[in-house]
Amino acid sequence: MTQMAGIDSKDIRKIIVACDAGMGSSVMLASQLRKQLRDTGVTVEHTPVNSIPADADVVLCHAGLAARARAAAPDKVLVPFQIFLGDPAVTRLVDAIKKGGTVHA
Repeated sequence: MTQMAGIDSKDIRKIIVACDAGMGSSVMLASQLRKQLRDTGVTVEHTPVNSIPADADVVLCHAGLAARARAAAPDKVLVPFQIFLGDPAVTRLVDAIKKGGTVHA
């Protein structure tokens, strides 16, 4: 399967924050996203990068793990980021979900 180029924000039901072990920094980012997306109906979970669930719509992961995330979930929209709090890629994702638009891989 090839990676999706984008997804309409209204089709996003589950975001996975993937990290190396599924603990620590991904837990912090997932918690922040849950608060920001509280009234949108979008579920946010964190998992190890090698255990991305099949029902994920968007996968957020640190840029250093992007290749592993692509290998683990090649058919998902992958949004890599550089910093765990306040990264522009994460902000764009939240804005697209709240305001409508397309999230691009």
